[in-house]
Amino acid sequence: MISVARPIALLLSASLLLAGCGDRLEQFGGPTMGSSYSVKYVRSASGPSVEQARHEVEGILAEIDQQMSTYRADSEVERFNALPAGSCMALPASMLELVSFASDLSKDSDGAFDMTVEPLLNLWGFGPQSRGNQVPSADAIAAAKVGVGQQHLSVSGQQLCKDAPVQLDFNSIAAGYAVDRVVTRLGELGVGSALVEITGELKAVGRKPDGTPWRVAIEAPRDDRQIAQKIIQLDGLGVSTSGDYRNYFEKDGKRYSHTLDPKTGAPINHNLAAVTVVDESVLRADGLSTLLMVLGPEAGRAYAERHDIAAFFVTREGQGFVSQGSSRFRELFEQQEK
Repeated sequence: MISVARPIALLLSASLLLAGCGDRLEQFGGPTMGSSYSVKYVRSASGPSVEQARHEVEGILAEIDQQMSTYRADSEVERFNALPAGSCMALPASMLELVSFASDLSKDSDGAFDMTVEPLLNLWGFGPQSRGNQVPSADAIAAAKVGVGQQHLSVSGQQLCKDAPVQLDFNSIAAGYAVDRVVTRLGELGVGSALVEITGELKAVGRKPDGTPWRVAIEAPRDDRQIAQKIIQLDGLGVSTSGDYRNYFEKDGKRYSHTLDPKTGAPINHNLAAVTVVDESVLRADGLSTLLMVLGPEAGRAYAERHDIAAFFVTREGQGFVSQGSSRFRELFEQQEK
């Protein structure tokens, strides 16, 4: 399975109200990617049954797992990861598109986003081949970084090639990509209103049967319990949150986050606790939330403003937290608060 452990946007309870013309709210869900997924959709008289919709959704999730899971030796990505430097391998078009997307993000952020950090994740105890949490030596980090770098990957036709022994890890964008795929497929089946959540990444389209908008809550960055910090209404938008408060360890009084800075080879070391990105593409929101989390509060906010990204930053200040939305985020959601 793909394993994605990250903060989530809380789904606010939706009433199973009946509406006119026979439309009603259906829902289902289950385990996926080391976490879970849920789908709520408004079913019209000609819309898909729960059984049909579940079959389609779980087929998509199974395909993504077969292609991108670093927890199964027979997946496409693990077969590629096992190849030595100088190798090429034919991959599905969807995987090549995601690699190209990640490469663009990496170049645009000067390497802050990188899908080849798995050796470092393993070294620190956060990866699929880890041997427990540890603080590695500088020499061990330097040795692991030899096999890290998005620039070592290149797409040639239908093949992905590597000029160094890099290992791909799609966990930073797989869930967002999955949400986009599921929402698109439901639309093809005639679903015009739905709320899809996969491991915390989500997207809402349309409205609930009673005509009210889908509402989700951005989670406060606490590791002891889930608390809604900000509630937003969505239609045609996706949400992704990255943070350091779900997956970390402490050693000698210091906190080590699972989010690594590819440049240093070590966990991020700043006071940005969480960042949420809202975008029409959940894939893009997923990648950007990780990128901004790596950049930190100052550089992250500057990047968001420069690229007109709707982002909501939560930073640690003393014993509390301070939140700030980017210009685009405020433009989208300030009116909802009035």
